[in-house]
Amino acid sequence: MCSFSSEQTPYGSLFLALHRSWPSMRHHRHLRLGQLNRRRTQLKEARQRKRMVVVKTEIKMKNLKLYMENQTIIEENEKLRKQAMLLHKENQVLLSQLQKKLSEPNSNTNNN
Repeated sequence: MCSFSSEQTPYGSLFLALHRSWPSMRHHRHLRLGQLNRRRTQLKEARQRKRMVVVKTEIKMKNLKLYMENQTIIEENEKLRKQAMLLHKENQVLLSQLQKKLSEPNSNTNNN
């Protein structure tokens, strides 16, 4: 005799019917959890991709600002280099004039 027969309890056949459906309910619950876990993973990955887009955009903006600052520094450096070159030429001319003036009295003194 079956231990879950309807003769033992008035709800025996209902219990057997429910008992047989439990594995499918467990299976259904297991599938549902798998779907939920996949969805959580997909949402997490989507958030990470979104963050990466934001971070990449911020990096591009920072890179652009640094590039522009670098261009400004390069332009200023060129101006200063030209100014230094002009000052060096002017210094050479003044030094040459000074040497001429200093050598003229010596030549006058030697001639006397």
